[in-house]
Formats: sequence, C-alpha cells, structure tokens
Amino acid sequence: MSLSPASRIAGAPISWGVCEVPGWGLQLPADRVLSEMRELGLGATEFGPDGFLPDEPQARAAVLGGFGLQAVGGFVPVLLHDAGHDPLPEVDALIDACLAAGASTVVLAATTGQDGYDARPVLDDVQWKTLLANLDRLADHAEARGVVAVVHPHMGTMVEDADDVQRVLDGSHIGLCVDTGHLVAAGADPVAITLAHTARVGHVHLKDVDAAQAARVLAGEITFSDAVREGLWTVLGEGSVDVLAMIEALEGAGYRGWYVLEQDLMLSGEPEGEGPVADVRRCLAYVEAALERTARA
Repeated sequence: MSLSPASRIAGAPISWGVCEVPGWGLQLPADRVLSEMRELGLGATEFGPDGFLPDEPQARAAVLGGFGLQAVGGFVPVLLHDAGHDPLPEVDALIDACLAAGASTVVLAATTGQDGYDARPVLDDVQWKTLLANLDRLADHAEARGVVAVVHPHMGTMVEDADDVQRVLDGSHIGLCVDTGHLVAAGADPVAITLAHTARVGHVHLKDVDAAQAARVLAGEITFSDAVREGLWTVLGEGSVDVLAMIEALEGAGYRGWYVLEQDLMLSGEPEGEGPVADVRRCLAYVEAALERTARA
C-alpha cells in the first residue's frame, strides 16, 4: 500500500454504537455516522454490520462514494467449528461487497453460534480441526477472489486469548487482525504477538481498554456486554494498552496496512452534545501523533 501513514487511518461504525449484536443499543443512521467521519477528515471506513449500508454491493459502494469514503472491508462473524455448517456463502457475500467498493479486507470472527459475546463453549480437538481447516479454506478462497481474509481474536468468540491465537498461528496459515483492546482484555499481549509474528499481521483494529473492567469480565463478575455499557473501551492513550508501542512495532516491521479506529460503544439513547464523534476525534489525533512520531524516529 503506497498511502502515507496518516491516510491509512480508517473509521468504523461501531465507534458510533452501530453493532451486529441484537439489542445492542440505539443504532445511529448511516448519514450521520458517515458525514461525521468525513468531517473528522477520515477518508476510509469499514462497512459496519448488515443493515447499516445497503445490502446490494453496488448500492453500498455508491453510498460510501457519496460521502467521499473509501471502503476498507468488513467484519463478519461466522460459525467455523461446526462441520455441518458451511461459512462460505456468508463470506462470499462480504467479498462481493468488497469487490464492488474496492475494499481489500475480510475480517472473520469465529462466532460461538450464539448471539452476542457473553459466553462461549469449549471446543474439542475435532471442532478445533474443523475451525482451522475452515480458516485456511476461507483465506485461500478470499485470495483467489482478490481480497485478503484475516481472523479477528475477539472476546466471546472461539479465538479469544493468547492460547487461541497461538493455536491458529500453529495450525493454519490465515493472517491476523490484531485488535489491541480485545487481546489485552483477554489477558494477551498484542505487541508481543505482533513482534513474534509480523508476517501474519494483515489488519489492525486499535482499541484501548479499562484494565479494571477487563479483569471483571475475565473473572466472570460481569458480562462482556455490560462491561462495554459501563465503559470497557477507553479513548486511545487513556487505558492500559500501549498503543504507541503497538504502532511502533508495526511500522518498524514494515506493516503498511490499515489502522482502524474501533472503540466499541453502546448507546442507551440519543447521544447528548456532539456524541460519539468527540471521542473518535481524540482517538484520531492520538494515532496521527503516534504515526508522526514513529516516522521521525
């Protein structure tokens, strides 16, 4: 990618509370979210969940183009460990949208098969074998169609913590979407994972996390959803994630992909004042400064 560092920063509708989980909260309209992205100076975004943009690929591309936004790609939760379920049609639908909009990245989450991210089963070896085989099949299929598929470690999915990530790295060849917040919240070190496996990092979601809230989730004292509602994710630079070290590690390793600002938000009602855009503005300023500092080093 020949983009300058600052132009590799993208938005995500989840930072405005737009999420695929049923009952998540108030879903702000696309017109507001996309116009506020452009007002911030962002030039690109992930698609957001089904229903946020038009389903038809060309129509989706037209909406983004109308706001002057480039499409980065999209996030799709898919069931990967069930041998009786074929995830390919769901992934192909997202690939169709990516190709229509000039996007490059399909971000897979290994869903539990249940709504939301508050509980997950324990997989046996056969289920893990199925999951890993599906990851490679989907990665190869995406590459054949001209895009890149990566797997996103995510709280409440089958690929969540450092052990899960290592199992994926050892047992498949798919690339990683490193999500700094989800990894730290699950007790993992995203900087160490990145430095050890730089060639596998294909996409990056930047989050910061309230360590005390994350510890409550890991201890089973609070659900993931309730923690998000109570402020699990913080403005970049204000939580326990060493975001600067993450960016320095990536840039030093030659990463030239996207940095997606993704502070998962849950809105209980119409936001007051500026609303979510105020925090996204602060996150954007932090990453711009970090990239400038890294470029000067």
